[in-house]
Amino acid sequence: MFDKQPVFVFNYGVMSIIPEFPNFKSIELQDREFLHDSLWRYRPQASEYTFTNLFIWRSHYRFEWSVYKDWLLVSCRENSGGLCGIGPVGPPPRKDAALLFLDWIREKNVQRDARIERADAMLVTELEGVWSVVCKPVRDHFDYVYLKEELVQLTGSRYHSKRNHISQVLRSYGLSYDDLKDEHIAPCLELQDKWCMEKRCEEDMNLLSEWEAVREILVHFHELKVHGGVITTGGRVGAFTIGELLNPETAVVHIEKADPDIPGLYPVINQQFCEKAWPGVTYINREQDLGIPGLRKAKLSYYPHHFVEKYSIRLK
Repeated sequence: MFDKQPVFVFNYGVMSIIPEFPNFKSIELQDREFLHDSLWRYRPQASEYTFTNLFIWRSHYRFEWSVYKDWLLVSCRENSGGLCGIGPVGPPPRKDAALLFLDWIREKNVQRDARIERADAMLVTELEGVWSVVCKPVRDHFDYVYLKEELVQLTGSRYHSKRNHISQVLRSYGLSYDDLKDEHIAPCLELQDKWCMEKRCEEDMNLLSEWEAVREILVHFHELKVHGGVITTGGRVGAFTIGELLNPETAVVHIEKADPDIPGLYPVINQQFCEKAWPGVTYINREQDLGIPGLRKAKLSYYPHHFVEKYSIRLK
């Protein structure tokens, strides 16, 4: 049904090739301008919908992209090899684009479900009453969204222990905050290596993929046009974090790492990054917990303002 000869549209000179559905291409740095503009116009709420996220995780999820009329389509593959997609990006209504995408996935996925993952609530609303699809929320993928001022000020009794902890760490280690600059890239890579050695990343495919994502965002820091911060102590980097604007009101934090030998650095860099890097935003999206108990406990301890719910949509 969908088999055609490849049709390509050239844009921004020869460096950017825009594939027309049903042709897909892998995500490359030269695609940033087109993909970033497409995602930014959509004003996303979910953390997946940035070029940076798609680029740094492209090997793990094997992301590819295509354009169908006014909509951006992104496909992905699971560890089992099954094909899936994320929600179409573009103007509403997106229902027809989503159903077309699901049909294409079903045709490619022999003896497997056809699914769109991490779909937002707006798309689910559009699909209400469509008998051929089932939509289910996936709690492990919900993004945690906080009021920025609460993460900066940490006022009130519920943040009492965090305020005391941050004050103690600052006094004990003589820490300082700085924007992440060129001279910090190599020390940040070394810190990630150390973190992976202690966490035995080589024994966990997910941690190995995360290490690759961290390396990608650091090595391509300038090309991705992200913003970062570092905590230094004794002239060396003890923690670093990287994020960007998700929409005009929200910043999303993609990466946050700290020296495991210095306890308490995560609350410090979280508070400092929110205060110094994002003066004009209302919300901070700190992404999902992936169902990891310790990570869920840590994210809940900051009392999120709301969640960005995400759904799995599959054909019956």
